[in-house]
Amino acid sequence: MQIPLLIAAIIMFAFQTFRSKRLITSALWLAGVSALLSVVFFQLGGWQVAVIELSVGAGLVTILFVFAINIVGDEVVEERSLLPRSFVVGIILLNTLLMGWFLFPVISQATEGTEPPFSTMLWQERGLDILVQIVLIFAGVLGLLGLLAEAKAPLDQPIAEQVAARRESDLKALQDSSLEKEKEYAI
Repeated sequence: MQIPLLIAAIIMFAFQTFRSKRLITSALWLAGVSALLSVVFFQLGGWQVAVIELSVGAGLVTILFVFAINIVGDEVVEERSLLPRSFVVGIILLNTLLMGWFLFPVISQATEGTEPPFSTMLWQERGLDILVQIVLIFAGVLGLLGLLAEAKAPLDQPIAEQVAARRESDLKALQDSSLEKEKEYAI
């Protein structure tokens, strides 16, 4: 009974994603879709997929969207439909019916089982999942660091340029003074 309610909430959140005028609001609605979808995956027994969807879909992708929107700017999007509204509604209804058709046997066959202890599940049965999560989080952090990196390298900053210009002027002054001394000794 929970899964149909979650699917209805996912459809409502997805509709709000397309309906909202601001990009940042759409990104947050999309994060809600990913979070609810991960709950559905977990309820259906796809623990690995649920964890990856939650961390990547609701976490990393949302952070990247919000960061990109903050850099580019949040402009109001004008509504322009490329397809007729009736065609779009028909496709949505067809997809909803097909999803219900394919999920109904899975929901009716759900059985309860015993779960191993958390430590056994984490380290023995889900070791690959943890490794994938570590790699994804590491890649996300490196990607954000690349996005947040300064345009110039630290040695190309204005302070470094001033120090280098001062050193060059001091070096030129030393060369000029040594040339003048050589001219005095030559006379």
